Amino acid sequence: MREIKNRERKQPALLDRLTAHEWRGREMSTAAIMFHEAIAAHLGMSAAEWKCLGLLDQHGPSTAGRLAEWSGFTTGAITGIVDRLERAGHVRRERHATDRRSIIVHPLALGELKDRVAPVFASLRRAMKSVTSRYTAAEMAAIEDYLERVTQVLRDETARVRDRVTADSPSGGSKGTP
Repeated sequence: MREIKNRERKQPALLDRLTAHEWRGREMSTAAIMFHEAIAAHLGMSAAEWKCLGLLDQHGPSTAGRLAEWSGFTTGAITGIVDRLERAGHVRRERHATDRRSIIVHPLALGELKDRVAPVFASLRRAMKSVTSRYTAAEMAAIEDYLERVTQVLRDETARVRDRVTADSPSGGSKGTP
């Protein structure tokens, strides 16, 4: 009973801190973006190219349209990204086997890129382990639940913004550039 009362007293204070300090979320978001910008620069590419390669690594070869859906970029932006990745030897285009209008983007030599950034991610893993070691298993489960829910909220809100931009565009269908 005492634990529940303590939790009830702590929760509003925590919620107040979370909403009053939105900048913490903004700082974390900016830090994540800047981390990936630094990795991309290390590899000689843009963060958008790096993230699109990550999507191809995660999902496998796909159409440019699907890559646009996953990334949130317009198909025009994806064409430019794929052009640059192809010139750099990171992807190749191949005609779709059953849809002649469609092209499949295949990632190339991802293992080599992963090897180049492995030390960076090993360092990040060590640093993150020192952070997570401060929490109990129950606290980590709560943090994981929170992050999963926040990630889903961000995906949902991104879709809402995209839908609004599409509905508001003069052409009625162009998403604009990212």
